[in-house]
Amino acid sequence: MKITKGHLEKVIRMIESHEYCIDVLHQIQAVEEGLKGTGNLILENHLKTCVAEAIKEGKNEKAIAEIMEVVNKSNR
Repeated sequence: MKITKGHLEKVIRMIESHEYCIDVLHQIQAVEEGLKGTGNLILENHLKTCVAEAIKEGKNEKAIAEIMEVVNKSNR
């Protein structure tokens, strides 16, 4: 996240400096990739811990519904 934060701060500086649009877009893509990678790690950890525990407790429908809500939001 700190690397992604650095990329985002660079995007802000680039916009304030009126840098070339394509260069700004490349930096924005770096921010998006960083956030997506972090999100994937958090999702994986959630599946391995919280969802696994919910399934053991018989709460699999709720756990699946929560995951599907996140997946559906990301597909919009």
